Amino acid sequence: MGFYGGSSQRAVERPLQEHALCVSMFSFSLCAADTCKHLESGSAAVCLCPSLSRIMLRSCCVYGAGILCVLLLIAGIAMALTQVFQKLIDNTIKEQVVLENGTEAFSVFQNPPPPVYMQFYFFNLTNPAEVLDGDKPFVLQVGPYTYREYRPKEEVKFLDNGTRVEAVSPKTYVFEPNMSRGSEDDIIRTVNIPAVTVMEKTKDRWFESIVSALMKSKGIGVFGTFRVGDLLWGYEDPLLKLIQKFIKMDDHFGLFYKKNGTDDGDYIFFTGKQNYQDFARIDKWNGNSSLNWWSTEGCNRINGTDGASFHPVITKTEKLYIFSSDLCRSIYAQYESDVSVRGVSGFRFVPPSEVFANLTINPDNAGFCVPAGNCLGSGLLNVSTCKEGAPIIMSSPHFYQADDKFVQDVFGMNPNKEEHETVIDVNPLTGMLLRGAKRVQVNVYLHQIQGFSQTGKIRTLVFPVMYLNESVLIDEESAKKLYAVVSEANVIVNIPFIVISVGILLGVIFIVLMCRQQTSPNLVMPCRQRREVVQELSPEALQ
Repeated sequence: MGFYGGSSQRAVERPLQEHALCVSMFSFSLCAADTCKHLESGSAAVCLCPSLSRIMLRSCCVYGAGILCVLLLIAGIAMALTQVFQKLIDNTIKEQVVLENGTEAFSVFQNPPPPVYMQFYFFNLTNPAEVLDGDKPFVLQVGPYTYREYRPKEEVKFLDNGTRVEAVSPKTYVFEPNMSRGSEDDIIRTVNIPAVTVMEKTKDRWFESIVSALMKSKGIGVFGTFRVGDLLWGYEDPLLKLIQKFIKMDDHFGLFYKKNGTDDGDYIFFTGKQNYQDFARIDKWNGNSSLNWWSTEGCNRINGTDGASFHPVITKTEKLYIFSSDLCRSIYAQYESDVSVRGVSGFRFVPPSEVFANLTINPDNAGFCVPAGNCLGSGLLNVSTCKEGAPIIMSSPHFYQADDKFVQDVFGMNPNKEEHETVIDVNPLTGMLLRGAKRVQVNVYLHQIQGFSQTGKIRTLVFPVMYLNESVLIDEESAKKLYAVVSEANVIVNIPFIVISVGILLGVIFIVLMCRQQTSPNLVMPCRQRREVVQELSPEALQ
């Protein structure tokens, strides 16, 4: 009796029929498919060869991986080239960074969270008598005298359907003894700025000799000793009080006189609602859209922000403009390098040397020569026209980036980039200030004045009085919030590269599977050979 029972003829015909079916369905790739000898024994069925469905599944996986690899690579490259996700992020940030009630940008604008510190360094003159005899001055830097600066925006009022906002920014300074080297009672020997100013204002006038005699009688000369606190915040000057009959001037003087607890004027800013690049840009200052101190329109232009914030989506090729009421002008900064501040990526911008270069190097600065055509040299700015006639000259600390002549004229000047350069570190996505340092030096122009013997044989020079370092560093809480925003944006922006990476991985898998399929031993016989084998089977062989 046979093992399967039943007719052996039917058992032979059945696999031939099924083999024909296999060939007709999968002849494009499975010509060598195993012939299933499906023999029946009652109601039971037995398959004597490997499953065809597994072969089909493996082939589908191989070719599916190849097709998906190509699709992912095409999609990823297309998204990367069109920067679709970068544009999506940029547009979202542009819409959100607007000065209007309820936005994070307005909250930071109105009450800047990072602490701001103002450091003052004075130059103490050690050889005043020798300077009056024609020698070079020798100065020693003392300080810093550090103050915490508070500068909220007050009297905020929106204008023109929220496209502009008006505000004042009163600044308050609180002395920080733990961050200072010395006290406000320290005595500094330096230029007597009120005396020099009076001499400049009265020279070649009919009462010049009277003022000179008055100064001699009171023992007032070019140099004097002063308290740090008085030099900064003001004191009643005896000479200014005596000359009120000749010149109407405030009888108090201080480098920051009337600047503690007061604002520097009324500002109108653009909110960025109409154009994201106008975010926090100054439209008017004290009711004017331009200045009137300089001789050209370009030099009188009020351009940029107040330096506390900048527009979002900043590129490395653009210039960041800042208006400084202390300098009485607008300046700009250019990209220098990438930085990281408290883990947040940023761009560093610095003012190039061309900003304060003389007109031979930068013709656009011709308007800053006061009076017209009287240019002192590169690295200096004569601001006497906006400082009530006082012969004040502004520069970078230690005459950094100025002509070497000014450095050599004073013993004790040691300019270096790290300590004396103004820097602005901003997050390019949001425009938020990460770290900043405004470094400016106050100098006085000294020379012999014929009608005043007090000037002696003094050299013509630019004498350094003090320099300030107004610095800010983003606080940790703000840095964490900003880091989360930037990290999320980076993930979204890198989606195309993630897709490309997955596509490359699938491509590797596809190649490996194809190689394995090509090198695997042929475990099946050709269809014709299978048919011959089956035909040779006899009912006895199956028993």
